[in-house]
Amino acid sequence: MIYVDGSALCRFLPGVRYYDEWNRWIVPNVKEVATTQLGLTELRQAAELYPRESKAQAFEVVEVVRATMPLIRFSDENVGVSTHVAAVLKPFAALHLGAAVTHPAIDSIATYDAELARVAELYKLHVVTPGLPDGWHNE
Repeated sequence: MIYVDGSALCRFLPGVRYYDEWNRWIVPNVKEVATTQLGLTELRQAAELYPRESKAQAFEVVEVVRATMPLIRFSDENVGVSTHVAAVLKPFAALHLGAAVTHPAIDSIATYDAELARVAELYKLHVVTPGLPDGWHNE
């Protein structure tokens, strides 16, 4: 399975950079992805920033993602990993990493956050970032 953080979930929103690449990638992989309530919250925050005339469309996207993507719940083990990496990652990124690392079925993370991608590789997670070249986060 592939964990999808908030920076990747935002690629569902029209007009966002790498929107086309993300949507070409996600369609065949949609049954292999999961996120957390935190990821959905970040997606909602991004939709809230849309202009009034396109906000309804952005929130429709949020609702489709919410209804179709499985959610991982945060656990004590997740928070333990998150606390361990909080010195090098922003709090939300640390929580995303903890969710990905501690879930037994997850071996990859979809993210557009360079720091999170670098730390995820230290935890042996494969990084997926449609639209960017392999290793972009190590440059």
